[in-house]
Amino acid sequence: MPLQRALAAERTSWYADLAIGGGLLALLYLLIQAATGGSHHLTAGTQIHLAYSDLPVYAGLSFLRMLTAYVLALIFSIVYGYAAAYNRRAERILLPILDILQSIPILSFLPSFVLALIALFPHGRTGVEVAAILLIFTSQAWNMTFAFYSALITIPRELREVAAMNRLSPWQRLRQLELPYATVGLVWNSMMSWAGGWFFLMESEMFTLGSRDFRLPGLGSYLQQAANAGSVGATVAGLLTLGALIVLLDQLVWRPIVAWSDKFKMEMVKGEQAPRSAVLILLRRSRLVAWLTANVFTPALERLDQALTRRTTEVATPQPAKRSNVVNRVVTIVVAALVVLALARGVSLIEQLPSHTLGLLPAAAGETALRVVIALIVTTLWTVPAGVAIGLNKPLANALQPVVQILASFPATALFPGIVVALIGGGTLAGGSRDLNLNAAAVILMLLGTQWYVLFNVIAGAMAIPDDLKEASTLFRLGRVLRWRTLILPAIFPYLVTGLITAAGGAWNATIVAEFVTVRGHTLSVLGLGSLIAQATEGGNYALLLAATASLSILVVAINRLFWRRLYHLAEFRFSLNG
Repeated sequence: MPLQRALAAERTSWYADLAIGGGLLALLYLLIQAATGGSHHLTAGTQIHLAYSDLPVYAGLSFLRMLTAYVLALIFSIVYGYAAAYNRRAERILLPILDILQSIPILSFLPSFVLALIALFPHGRTGVEVAAILLIFTSQAWNMTFAFYSALITIPRELREVAAMNRLSPWQRLRQLELPYATVGLVWNSMMSWAGGWFFLMESEMFTLGSRDFRLPGLGSYLQQAANAGSVGATVAGLLTLGALIVLLDQLVWRPIVAWSDKFKMEMVKGEQAPRSAVLILLRRSRLVAWLTANVFTPALERLDQALTRRTTEVATPQPAKRSNVVNRVVTIVVAALVVLALARGVSLIEQLPSHTLGLLPAAAGETALRVVIALIVTTLWTVPAGVAIGLNKPLANALQPVVQILASFPATALFPGIVVALIGGGTLAGGSRDLNLNAAAVILMLLGTQWYVLFNVIAGAMAIPDDLKEASTLFRLGRVLRWRTLILPAIFPYLVTGLITAAGGAWNATIVAEFVTVRGHTLSVLGLGSLIAQATEGGNYALLLAATASLSILVVAINRLFWRRLYHLAEFRFSLNG
């Protein structure tokens, strides 16, 4: 075909211009249609219609919420990760806060969070929209932040020295060194963040607080409404729409970005099998894109570079220390006073709990921690070999990339009642082995929700292995065991640590639905912090909710300081590509 010959010729062509122009017009048409239909649905009340004709509009509205949340998550990840990596004093505070934020179950703060936003925006749907976007943000931001922080602390020393010798400003260093070095990890964690956003879409677009019903038109609310109505056809149609949207985004967005990010690998020789994307090839061959790049994007970026370089240079000039010290002390005193006040109020509330309830907290923490550890061990055992196999095989990675995204996006909570019935037995929900089987079901649900964090990061780590190192291992005829021990495991170790930390956060978050479930009118639960949080949320027991959430936060911070932080330091000083 003429288009295939033009792409193979590696030159600009009017075929590429035609394809790009047609794609832009189609995108503009879809945005206009989504805006027109979306404005109707946003002003037509809270009723979610199950008509198949509404699915494109619902999908468009959900996509716009996902996109807004992702942009916020990306900005947050860069700013937060940068502050934690380059300010050791801030790192001691920021990283524990990040661990707590990613580990606290959403239902622990969902009621107060939503009510506060609705009180802030009392008119219209603004408060509910902001709440939905920020809830999606919480499912996207944490793993990207950890990935960017991990990349910053493992940048090779010689690259930092070159940046210092060339006197790069902070903005130039970010643009020319830090963002390029972190690109591979950020790209794959961005795909995981999108999958996590789809995972929490139903909870974000349709939730109830007591007798009040808050819902937004979107694909997540459509799926939940279809499930509540028992409509198999609408459920299948919604899932097919979700799958089609994921595949479309994979082909038009993620696959071109993965192919583009291959140039940022740390290698001295060009790899033999660089990932390819037809969309990226079209963009590179298009004369329209080349003209826009030369006359619009490049001049705008140069002006931005000049402005930010001057600003960061001015900020970097020494300032009088007395004023900054006074401000720091005042801020420290105010923050300390607020923390002490909050602790005093919290302690007075927890003191209202009976002694036997407080005695359950240590045992519940131990039970939950054991389930999380088992889930992480099982996850590591299968995701490391699978992720390395996919990451080192470019054609396999291209083929499985959309499949993995669809599997990671599927809401595992929808499968949990069936898993519980299958393990406990369809005839009865009681019996001697019920607790053991329910514990197994809880671990399985944690696996379904967290294993993808590790898999995506291992794939990113395997794809980032320099081809010259792989060629050196082939020239030295390293055996399989020695190759894993001296090349593969050290290379993927920083990515594996990032994946395990975010997976652990997802496992802590999943405890609230894994340890407390209602099946066929029977409420089943096992001892754990997630179960206590779920019971407190359902019963309105705020003292128990605060005590269980505080116990979870203390446990997460302790594990972070004693275990995860040491692994991060090991990745920074032993397994980075330092000469």
